[in-house]
Amino acid sequence: MPSPELFHKILGLTLLLLPYYAQGKAEQFFPMPGFRAENGMSQAYLPGFPSVAGNEIEDTILQLKDRISKLEGVLHLQGKITTSGEKIFATNGKTADFYATVKMCQEAGGCIASPRNADENAAILHFVKQYNRYAYLGIKESLIPGNFQFLNGAVLSYTNWYSHEPSGKGEEECVEMYTDGTWNDKKCNQNRLVVCQF
Repeated sequence: MPSPELFHKILGLTLLLLPYYAQGKAEQFFPMPGFRAENGMSQAYLPGFPSVAGNEIEDTILQLKDRISKLEGVLHLQGKITTSGEKIFATNGKTADFYATVKMCQEAGGCIASPRNADENAAILHFVKQYNRYAYLGIKESLIPGNFQFLNGAVLSYTNWYSHEPSGKGEEECVEMYTDGTWNDKKCNQNRLVVCQF
């Protein structure tokens, strides 16, 4: 097992190279643009990283994929994450108002949970039930009262409103999920369970 420092360097390199390998364009990185090999130095050498042959990089990538998969399994087993399709949903178990939730999720590298179908809604509902707390969703009222959209302005293609909701008509701009999975429009200043998606 490599040292933690070496592991982090390899992980960083892997995350940098993975999209190119996935597209079969690894040659765009080796040799690196703007990097000249010194006397006796391989073009495949990156400063700050150990010199690694092509097969070793592929082996390292496979090991990292395996390790990430195992970590996801452990987190899923512990109830820390749920998945739906390619999305991973997670909570820290804390509560916050809408804007603090958005910020926390962004700082973690994700965004506030925004269900686009019944399966994603169920993945978020898992945490709402587990903690018995309502959660804000990444949906807000548009400039037209009673009309809601995703935070990026996209139209909602899936909704799960509670009976007679939304009812705030300009007074309640945010959306929360009840413990039965239905939605309610709500003011944005309430503390709700933080649920993010990645």
